Amino acid sequence: MTTFASTAVTTTPLTPHVGAEIGGIDLTRPLTPPQVTAIHNALIAHGVIFFRDQQIEIADLKALGRHFGELHVHSSMPGLSPEHPDVRPLHADANSKHVAGEDWHSDLSCDPIPPLGSILYIHTLPPLGGDTIWAGMYAAYDALSDRMKAHLDGLTATHDGRMAFARFNPDGKYPVSVHPVIPRHPETGKKLIYVNRSFTSHINELSPAESKSVLEYLYAHCESPLYQCRFRWRQHSIAFWDNRCTQHYAVWDYFPQTRSGYRVQIQQTQPPRA
Repeated sequence: MTTFASTAVTTTPLTPHVGAEIGGIDLTRPLTPPQVTAIHNALIAHGVIFFRDQQIEIADLKALGRHFGELHVHSSMPGLSPEHPDVRPLHADANSKHVAGEDWHSDLSCDPIPPLGSILYIHTLPPLGGDTIWAGMYAAYDALSDRMKAHLDGLTATHDGRMAFARFNPDGKYPVSVHPVIPRHPETGKKLIYVNRSFTSHINELSPAESKSVLEYLYAHCESPLYQCRFRWRQHSIAFWDNRCTQHYAVWDYFPQTRSGYRVQIQQTQPPRA
């Protein structure tokens, strides 16, 4: 456990590669600059961080996100209301045919500039189930063979929003963007894998057959339990993840029970770069 003496914020890692629980902080109160720095440092170090027992309001959630950048408005799905276009409700119940995030993905990798990070607050939970799993893409990249790293270097992939969102609205118009298969994180400089099942349609420089084979290999590799952290939600928990170096999967094992919360996303100032 790490303690930041000037803030009393504690960071307890959950796995060797990704995930940490944050303590000693009340997100319903204004944050001090040292607290913001401690949260930022924990996020960069662990990829996703978790807060327990934080019964916040929408204004608190937005204020938390704005400490780390401007809020990102979802490119393909509606916001909570005209007053809160940058807040997305995430809700599933007995009437749901689909839920958000029910396959591995990096949020909105279809956007020209995907969000830097996402903050999710869950206030209503099923009696059992509804976990979320994160996977660390630094560790996934590091575990590739040198030959595979060399093969992937310089390749780009197309990310298509229709793959993820057309099931909600078949007539919608969705962004399509091209990003490096192996970018570097803009703050750490570390290389990572940036393709995912939900949005990536193909690798541009390969034939369709080769692209399909390479992507299937990378998906299976990235989804290995070796690089994962599974978070069991409790009421009024918050997850804050670095969208640039993690993927996640929302486990929909609780139908027909209800799971509900709100999410904000933080703008990134540049697209993924090699």
